[in-house]
Amino acid sequence: MNVYDEPKIDCHCHVLDPVRHAYAPDVAYHPAGQEIGTPQQYLQVMDAYGIRHALLVGPNSGYGLDNRCLLDAVAQGQGRFKGIVVAPLDIGPGALRELRSRGIVGLAFNAALLGTAHYRQAGPLLRRLADLDLLLSLQVEGDQLLDLRPMLEHSGVRVLIDHCGRPAAGQGVDQPGFRALLELARSGRVAVKLSGFQKFSTLPAPHADTAPFVAALLDAFTPAACLWASDWPFLRAPQRIDVGPLLRQVESLLPDADQRRQLLWDTPRRWLGF
Repeated sequence: MNVYDEPKIDCHCHVLDPVRHAYAPDVAYHPAGQEIGTPQQYLQVMDAYGIRHALLVGPNSGYGLDNRCLLDAVAQGQGRFKGIVVAPLDIGPGALRELRSRGIVGLAFNAALLGTAHYRQAGPLLRRLADLDLLLSLQVEGDQLLDLRPMLEHSGVRVLIDHCGRPAAGQGVDQPGFRALLELARSGRVAVKLSGFQKFSTLPAPHADTAPFVAALLDAFTPAACLWASDWPFLRAPQRIDVGPLLRQVESLLPDADQRRQLLWDTPRRWLGF
């Protein structure tokens, strides 16, 4: 059995369907052309590569705080999708419970886009997430995790770190932000998505300069707290990306089938509740 046949869950992808769900007028970037990815298109990708389930993450691009496209996809997905939404920081427990009842498993914070100052008063929201057993899907870059780490640790919330923490590829695994990420592995409340290599690599695919970071993450978190994600449909990608080669990378990275099953299936099922 090769990696295409093995059961898997894509733990970070987006749906964008501006024909059925118009983009928010106050959002700066409106994806177009091959960046658009409807739920129907992604279901074809899933079936082609043996992806049984997917975690849909609300994109800041196109929709901002408008989660209607994502919620519609989850509702129509016949159990194949769960969602991470973008929401205002003052969202209350009632609204969170309603989202949870509709297949939403957490909220997204994008400090890489909005900066860490945007989230400095988010402690009460994180505690509400923890109380409801909802996740935080956190995208940081460089050393931003240092600013947010105390709040994360005090909140008790379970955290998914997007895209390997987006370290600075030329600064090695001992850079402070990445070292802080590795230390969070001891908490048991943090998992990391092995994805988005193009977001922090300085080299073309297969992004060889990301390999030391991926190896360090696998060593610290182990496949029991690592998840695979495609980042489909590859918003703002500097070069062409396809799902097939990304899965081949997983096969090269983890030649042991049992470890691949943990990364691709067992760990995301446990974290996301599929």
